[in-house]
Amino acid sequence: MAPTDLVILVVEDGDEYLTNLRTFVARGMTYHQVKSGRDACRMAREIQPDVVYLDMRFDRTPIEDLLGDVVALTGRFNGDAARARRFQQDNQGLFILRALRDAGYRRPIILSYDFSAEEARFAALSANDPALSYCPDYADANTIRATIERAAGRSTGSRA
Repeated sequence: MAPTDLVILVVEDGDEYLTNLRTFVARGMTYHQVKSGRDACRMAREIQPDVVYLDMRFDRTPIEDLLGDVVALTGRFNGDAARARRFQQDNQGLFILRALRDAGYRRPIILSYDFSAEEARFAALSANDPALSYCPDYADANTIRATIERAAGRSTGSRA
């Protein structure tokens, strides 16, 4: 790791983002990975990453490792436990975001999710969190690099 590298914590339930980032957005970046919200909070304290790159959906994570109160969610979904669990998995990134903020992590977080069709939703999420941004999960390497650099408030170059 070069002293000027951006340190990125990748939080995902698989390995796709880490593989793609290390392959296509490697120069000037050092990556660490965890696969659960609890581990994200622990690792954020340990390494103090410049940016957290956070997946939204965690459908491969063991149920016991998911954050969020499934009992309360089940009530919210009128007793439909399966629907509550799907919501918990589909929105796990938001639960992890909240856990990171509650644990004191104030640096930038990039949600890997396309909010372009849900602008009001993202506006509500980011209204009190100016260090929150998003990058569609289908974005190309240059777009991902630009998003990370913008979030970190610096530039390591314009090409991936």
